[in-house]
Amino acid sequence: MQNNLIVETSPYLLQHAHNPVDWFPWGNTAIEKARREDKPILLSIGYAACHWCHVMAHESFEDQETADLMNELFVNIKVDREERPDLDKIYQTTHALLTQRSGGWPLTVFLSADTLTPFFSGTYFPPRAHNQMPPFKDVLLKIDEIYRLRQDDVLKQNESLQNVLKKTTSAPLTEVELSEEPLHTARLSLQETFDSSHGGFGDAPKFPHPIMLEFLLQEKSPMVLKTLLCMAEGGLYDQLRGGFFRYSVDARWEIPHFEKMLYDNGQLLFLYALAAREFDEPYFADVATETAQWAIAEMQAPEGGYYSSLDADSEGHEGKFYVWNKSQIETLLTSEEFQMAKIYFGLDEPPNFDEQWHLHIVEALKTPHEKHMLASAKTKLLASREHRSRPHRDEKILTAWNALMIKGMLVAGDILKQPAFTESAHKALRFIKNHLWKNGQLASSFKDAKVKFPGYLDDYAYLLDALMTLMRIAPKPEPLEFAKQIADVMLKHFFDNENGGFFFTPDDHEKLLYRPKTMMDESIPAGNGVAVRALLALARLTGNKDYALPAQKTLILAWPLLANYPAEHASVLLGLKDFLPPKV
Repeated sequence: MQNNLIVETSPYLLQHAHNPVDWFPWGNTAIEKARREDKPILLSIGYAACHWCHVMAHESFEDQETADLMNELFVNIKVDREERPDLDKIYQTTHALLTQRSGGWPLTVFLSADTLTPFFSGTYFPPRAHNQMPPFKDVLLKIDEIYRLRQDDVLKQNESLQNVLKKTTSAPLTEVELSEEPLHTARLSLQETFDSSHGGFGDAPKFPHPIMLEFLLQEKSPMVLKTLLCMAEGGLYDQLRGGFFRYSVDARWEIPHFEKMLYDNGQLLFLYALAAREFDEPYFADVATETAQWAIAEMQAPEGGYYSSLDADSEGHEGKFYVWNKSQIETLLTSEEFQMAKIYFGLDEPPNFDEQWHLHIVEALKTPHEKHMLASAKTKLLASREHRSRPHRDEKILTAWNALMIKGMLVAGDILKQPAFTESAHKALRFIKNHLWKNGQLASSFKDAKVKFPGYLDDYAYLLDALMTLMRIAPKPEPLEFAKQIADVMLKHFFDNENGGFFFTPDDHEKLLYRPKTMMDESIPAGNGVAVRALLALARLTGNKDYALPAQKTLILAWPLLANYPAEHASVLLGLKDFLPPKV
């Protein structure tokens, strides 16, 4: 059994190519079929490393009865959000507007085929009623009923939603005086939500928010010192191999969602390398070094680019590759090493993950002998772990995420005096230039020797930022020329000359529900904020003010957001800080 996804290169889409659901990739074939048959579109968005995407796939998309219902009532489209961040941004935004709740993955959206406007959306739906969530099959039947019997209500809601979306790219205020006020407001806002016991902001689930931490690092805030220590000592960090998991399900950073994403690790490598220079904390250099070594060993393709992610699951269970029982550890270590490990990892405490232990630091070591034993113990445990069934690796090479890791590697190589990290960054940069920069434009994705999808704003902005990082560390004519080419294309095809700000998609992109212009940071920084900072850096380096003016116009457009929600727009906030004259 196979469906229309069988010819795709995306590992996520291929995971669903043998579902009984008649999946289509996003495109005219599916959209025209829905219009021709007068069926709504069921759009499902996820990614290969996503645990709850796997759960819903197993429970519903592999179930013949559910698939029959989906095939009868809908035209079903599967999207890899890593390949199509444009679609993900559009439909995560509409989900938030429709439900007044934040989204996530899997994202499940029902669209009117004529305008591609969503009239109902949710995330994960269980096969049976659970925690006030209705069964997925009941949802399917109810949506079909609404679509058939309440078309007028659907049309009115669609028109209302479209009107709201039009306002998201509206003109800026007529008079704006850019000032430091949002910087002060952001500090106060972050202080109010700061967890003084465990670091980070808010309660569980707790995300790293690297761009917020970069803002605080520039301020040399004790909040960033506390947060970086707690994250690195917790289970968010892979204590044996290095590298960070996606987020913590608890407030103590103890138990993560176990997928490892390139974008998190690129940003956190950059942060820990900077923190190793800014703070008197040797552990930060260790964390940066281990994370870079992990990325080179496990995430860098032989050709030079970095792969996208490692799955949360292995052998059908989340976190199975990483967790231990006490007897496994005791068998592998000497008696003295095990006694040390019990104290260091808290193995005398109750198990913290499915009757097993996910390792985190409970008590710091004090003597050189203890540290020597720890190194020996970690080597033995890691060697044993390498024989386990490994999580699946998504081997897409994405331009934007590669640029984040390139920047992290460059800074880590420079600060930690590690030429191997610098060379790793240069290999990835050469890969992008050789394979993803074609005919004067960037592509977004590379997999199985195929280049796919025109570049998005993040591809251009992040790569320009990485190139400007390289110019600060080791200025040379060739990367400067490449940076100017990237900036010129970004300004030509993404910048809104009338209102300011950068659209997420280029001006020749396929027509979608609307053309997003996002300022708010997500797990990765907003492309608009990164573009502002990179263009200002390029203007200073070249003396060309034509690069600075679009940055200023973007800040003016974003001013209402900076004035009211500065911490949520930290990348633009950092752009504002770069724009304002330095304090004397």
